[in-house]
Amino acid sequence: RVLHISTDYVFGGMGERPYTEDDPLAPNSVYGRTKAAGEGRLLAACPESVIVRTAWLYGKHGNNFVFTMLKLMKEKERIGVVADQKGSPTWAFDPSRAIVAVLRSKEPSYGIYHFTNGGETNWHEFALEIRRLGLEYGLLDRKCEVAALTTEQYPSKAHRPAYSVLSKEKIKKTFGVEVPEWRRSLRAFFEDTYTEKK
Repeated sequence: RVLHISTDYVFGGMGERPYTEDDPLAPNSVYGRTKAAGEGRLLAACPESVIVRTAWLYGKHGNNFVFTMLKLMKEKERIGVVADQKGSPTWAFDPSRAIVAVLRSKEPSYGIYHFTNGGETNWHEFALEIRRLGLEYGLLDRKCEVAALTTEQYPSKAHRPAYSVLSKEKIKKTFGVEVPEWRRSLRAFFEDTYTEKK
């Protein structure tokens, strides 16, 4: 039995409603194609597997969007962030807790599941919320301007899906996991990371 972590990149990213686990795969990057191939090979070799797709992760360890934004906002008067890519920012703690619920389940339910935080936004709005909390928690001492950019104005080596929102209904119904709204989890991350523990 295997539990495997996968990604929203297995989809084409041109949807207009949250992707379900049964939606057809249409990866348009090397990363997405290799992840889709990995899912297929795992299920073929080991049907008693669980695949959890997630997206837009950030956490206390390693580089991530939250740390990058705070760093840039400290250093610069003005930054630009893409506003035409939609997704659900996800604190790594929350899918980790969902995975524990899957592993502890008395009745195995194999297959593919989605987990991200609830709601949807874009990178620009995500950056504005990071700025707001950065100011509130005393991590920033001034209000850096955050300009909204299009994907074309911010080219990157890896092609990012325009729409990365994943439906969490299946994992909620099957395992009874909680799906916190993304702003709530972002605040919890700031509280956990930047509040001195006594």
